Amino acid sequence: DRLQYTDVVHVQATAYTHTDPGCNEITATGTVVRVGTVAVDPRLIPYGTRMFIVSDDGKFVYGIATAEDCGAAIKNNRVDLYYPTTQECLKFGRRNCTIYILGETELMN
Repeated sequence: DRLQYTDVVHVQATAYTHTDPGCNEITATGTVVRVGTVAVDPRLIPYGTRMFIVSDDGKFVYGIATAEDCGAAIKNNRVDLYYPTTQECLKFGRRNCTIYILGETELMN
């Protein structure tokens, strides 16, 4: 199976978890955080956008995700990827990533 995408966005990504200061388990859009939740600047990537995220160095594949949250430091081409533990967030660190904006039909045979 292949993913079909409609656009590509280059971003600087960091990671967050629900226990970080100022964070909790509910996103800005009212969903519960989970792996695949991404905090975005909704002026650049609208809430509800489905995407596939990979680090530019190829060492991390976050995979399929949805723009559901925001944060005070998340402006322009910055995103924050949700991980369930602080250790996973620290392992991810700060990386340049490519976001493939997924189209309506995501999987193709």
